[in-house]
Amino acid sequence: MRRSPLLARADAVPNPDDDVDASVPARYGAPLREQNALAAGRAASALARDVVAVTGPDRLSWLNSLSSQEMARLVPGDGGVEALLLDAQGHITHALACVDDGETLLLVTEAGRGQALAQFLDSMRFMLRVEVSFREDVAVLAALGEGGSALEAAARAADAYVATWRDPWPGVVEGGTSYDVGLDRPHPGAGYRATWVLVGADAAGQVAQAFLAGGGEEAAGTDGARGTAGAAPGMPGRSLAGSVAWEALRVEAGRPRWAREVDARTIPHELDWLRTAVHLSKGCYPGQETVARTLNLGRPPRRLTVLQLDGFTGQMPLPGATVRWGERAVGAVTSVVRHVDYGPMALALLRRGVPADAPLTVDITAEPDPRDAAEPDEEPEVVARVDAAQEPLVSPEGRAQASPAERPGAGLARRETRGQAAGRDLLR
Repeated sequence: MRRSPLLARADAVPNPDDDVDASVPARYGAPLREQNALAAGRAASALARDVVAVTGPDRLSWLNSLSSQEMARLVPGDGGVEALLLDAQGHITHALACVDDGETLLLVTEAGRGQALAQFLDSMRFMLRVEVSFREDVAVLAALGEGGSALEAAARAADAYVATWRDPWPGVVEGGTSYDVGLDRPHPGAGYRATWVLVGADAAGQVAQAFLAGGGEEAAGTDGARGTAGAAPGMPGRSLAGSVAWEALRVEAGRPRWAREVDARTIPHELDWLRTAVHLSKGCYPGQETVARTLNLGRPPRRLTVLQLDGFTGQMPLPGATVRWGERAVGAVTSVVRHVDYGPMALALLRRGVPADAPLTVDITAEPDPRDAAEPDEEPEVVARVDAAQEPLVSPEGRAQASPAERPGAGLARRETRGQAAGRDLLR
């Protein structure tokens, strides 16, 4: 996992070494102001991501057979697609941002996952005309809204441009569907427009500087509204934002991330990832049976929700904290942030049957003392709880827009039941 050159900036504050975003800056100043700048399209962030390249004439058809997404339609300059790699049981093993330039298919995954992805893909090549390589020479920068175009222009100006991926979240892409049946409200990510720009890793600092130098816009306002924040001296229009600010806006948008929201048993339906990363009518791929069966015959066992946390206590839960309905554990927190407008927020996976209006609490646990040797299975000490209100992303009904109105075979099952009853009457 290569560390971002932006960590060498004098104003960059690092993340903890064990954090999933340890390879990029956490902040450059005040994260809340950085959120304002990101939301206004006036800031750029370095993302903790790895890049894998696939070349060869069979690359698109090959990845099409391995992933959840339709790859064959990719063309240069189209902004790419999002795809998942699933195991045979439908559990998510990799989440990929995919973009093709006509010769090379670039796959963006979580930092620290690139080698494992490249090794897996290499093991699946067989006799196909493809080559797989881990690209440590490529880094990922990102911006929101109009900042995406400005960041791409800066990469080109620095002669470091590689490719652009446009995040489709939270739209429903061709072949996808959403798990929001019964949720009568706009999606919280309706205004989320993220652009990832792939650049030469060694030149990431130059790209950032070119982005800053392109500033000069006036602040949107001086009354605390979203506008310029954290800009470098002499460059009032644009600034850099750390991972803390980026994550806050991601959580606000209900956007799932593999490194945070996925565990060993997660299926795409639980995270509403059929919106952007699954094509329901493409050819076969590993895990497709689970995707189709859950969509048509069942309901996801868990559901992703945004939690608005009580900010008056001043206490924040940690990822993994238990979510409770009364005394009953009904889920776990996956991401925790402090939002500039909404205060403490989280994403959490709950049991699907938890009512959307259920009064929930989240455990606050004591920070472990490094001098104490904890037992491997020892539960952390719960010192408090904070109230939490849901903003559901996946409906408790557990049905997608593309789910059949009636479970296939339900009528046959009823007729069979009546036949069985008649048979029992004859035997009496």
